[in-house]
Amino acid sequence: MSTSQRKIEHLKFCANRPVESKKATSGFDDVILVHRALPEMSIDDIDLSTDFLGKRLNAPFMIASITGGHPDTIAINSALAEAVEETGIGIGVGSQRAAIEDPEQEYSFSVVREKAPNAFVYGNIGAAQIKEYGIQGIEKMVEMIDADAFAIHLNFLQEAIQPEGDIDASGVLDAISEICSLNIPIIVKETGSGISHEDALLLKKAGVSSIDVGGVGGTSWAGVEVYRADDRKETSAKNMGELFWDFGIPTASSIVECNVSLPVIATGGIRTGLDVAKSISLGASVASSALPFVEPAFNGPEEVTRKLTSIIDELKVAMFLAGCRDIEQLKRSPMVITGWTEQYLKQRGFDLSDFALRANIV
Repeated sequence: MSTSQRKIEHLKFCANRPVESKKATSGFDDVILVHRALPEMSIDDIDLSTDFLGKRLNAPFMIASITGGHPDTIAINSALAEAVEETGIGIGVGSQRAAIEDPEQEYSFSVVREKAPNAFVYGNIGAAQIKEYGIQGIEKMVEMIDADAFAIHLNFLQEAIQPEGDIDASGVLDAISEICSLNIPIIVKETGSGISHEDALLLKKAGVSSIDVGGVGGTSWAGVEVYRADDRKETSAKNMGELFWDFGIPTASSIVECNVSLPVIATGGIRTGLDVAKSISLGASVASSALPFVEPAFNGPEEVTRKLTSIIDELKVAMFLAGCRDIEQLKRSPMVITGWTEQYLKQRGFDLSDFALRANIV
């Protein structure tokens, strides 16, 4: 099967089937922002803007990598990009592998920069492909969308379930280190299983500019592959996907795991502005989400803008109730971590009192 055909299958399954985590959650229900009953400000005084990898965003949020690589995805990426340009946030494109294999698919990606000339836009390719394409291939993908940054995604769980998957993960860290020599910020992102503290330290040593945790709690790509396998009567792949549907580190915990003095993107089950606020208070620089924008994108840019505006408004209310005038104060806002997330992080050796006792008062 061609990469292009696989991409459109993925998009359709995400739009029409339940693909989110089943039993596992993102962990944000275990995170409680400390309420400030006396915020002593107007909600209109709150400044949501932030700098991320050299670009100013109107709010600390991005539409995570969704699609591209098939003619039917052009309208989707166009709608997403128009909404991002309107709201002044960021966006990532789906894996550009299809456009490298078939140059006719390039416009399904470059349309994003065409429709969002001022937005923060990042490119994307899988870690399994960077050894094949090398620096020249990455440079071509960067040029394709005039990217502000480039993401290398880690999806070895998905690759292990796909019958056509690339399961050779040897040499990936060295390849990432080589890509980091390019004059563009390099993001390394997981796609639904999270990143541990150990791997975050390795990525920092390799020279990456930012880590996207891509934790458990949102779209399960093992789950997506279950539907593909079921359609093709591939019982072994289906059973494997069912077993590993929720495998990995939930997003809230992975944010803490990735606190290695690099900008962190919180992705995985981000569904509300309150989730965004909790992510940033946990240590993320920005948050991102993909699945909530798939269905709106089928209906046009207005629907995507409406969804984005709702999340941004929710973030502002969360900051108001936490007494935070800007994103820097939100990063210092006290919080309490409870439940399964507390147990996990304590067993991993993290001191959670640092979160509960800090103060955002200046």
